[in-house]
Amino acid sequence: MTPASKTPVSDDSTASVARLSPTFRLTDTQKHLVDDIIGFCRKHIHDRQAVLILEGDAGTGKSLVLNTAFSRIQEEARSRDSTLPLHGTSNTLLVNHPEMIKLYRNIAADIPALRKKDYERPTSFINTLHKTAGQADIVFIDEAHLLLTRSDPYNHFRQSNQLEEILKLARVVVMVFDPRQTLKFKGYWDDAHLRTLLQGIPTETIHLTDQFRVQAHPDVMRWIRAFCDGKLLPIPEKQAFDFRIYDDAERMYQDIRKCDHRCGLSRILATYDFPYTLNGNDHFVQTGSFRLRWDRNQPSHPLPWAERPDSIDEVGSVYTVQGFDLNYAGVILGPSVSYDKTTDRIILDPTFYEDSAAFIGRGSFGDTDTAKRHIMANALFVILTRARKGLFLYAHDEALRARLYTLWGNRT
Repeated sequence: MTPASKTPVSDDSTASVARLSPTFRLTDTQKHLVDDIIGFCRKHIHDRQAVLILEGDAGTGKSLVLNTAFSRIQEEARSRDSTLPLHGTSNTLLVNHPEMIKLYRNIAADIPALRKKDYERPTSFINTLHKTAGQADIVFIDEAHLLLTRSDPYNHFRQSNQLEEILKLARVVVMVFDPRQTLKFKGYWDDAHLRTLLQGIPTETIHLTDQFRVQAHPDVMRWIRAFCDGKLLPIPEKQAFDFRIYDDAERMYQDIRKCDHRCGLSRILATYDFPYTLNGNDHFVQTGSFRLRWDRNQPSHPLPWAERPDSIDEVGSVYTVQGFDLNYAGVILGPSVSYDKTTDRIILDPTFYEDSAAFIGRGSFGDTDTAKRHIMANALFVILTRARKGLFLYAHDEALRARLYTLWGNRT
């Protein structure tokens, strides 16, 4: 299999819905990857089991390649030509993220080969096929690292592992997997866990390595990765990608509003360090003179949070932006992200992390505190890699804010 290669990204004004659409212009390498996926499905459609894994960091184009291949497979499945290898097959694309499934279904409305019902949540898919004793031919899974790895009766999943159940219900599984985006104990994945589950099943892997979202020199992604791992590097060099450090969150917000007015898809995000409950009331992110409500849960709204015009007046969380592209992101690093002057390192403190649901179900972790910090680092990495054209940062912790501002003053 061939790794993806570096190519320009399309027009800045293109919305997230267009960037995941099968009509989006692919690079030659991405076209080859789509062909590889379709070839894999044709090769194994009559086998008992086979798995293809797409691996890569956030922003490496995994979802676009996945959805384009799925569209072509559905076109072949629904063709009148009965000689085609995948004619008449029953196929589904699963996505666990409630905002992302809105996006996929909005895309399907404009693609003749696709139906909204082609896209399902994993639990709904599993429970339906168990109830009807049904079987799928090909199942695509976007963000398989969000699949549950234990029972979750609250969400109507009563088995022990969603991927294990899906493997029982499909001949061919094609899945996007990035363990750095695991956000909860009940869906805690790593490479070793995945390989153990797939032992004995014919499996191939495609590695996507080049960054399609963050339009920056490599030093920007190096800085973000190091920061999430606790290490502070010099601020990336001046370049077209707009990287800024702020000592005032309100001023950062006003600059994000200007970016949104100029080119759209610019939002304020924050680490999950400010109280939030699903009780219908507004809850606020407050630091210094800045005060803005958290993103509001609107499951019935046809547009995902990142696409709604009114979300410029809200603060997005990891759960409303995971999987989405923004043009500019202003990120508030909350109280759980602090700084140790003695070691010159970033400290992630779980006691300040307000996403208590992320830590439900201790499981078999040898060191729970380490696992918690791993979850927090993953969430931080997700929100720091949303922006295509610019990343603005503000730290609530006074010591971290001062250290970042010193690095900012020393930038080249």
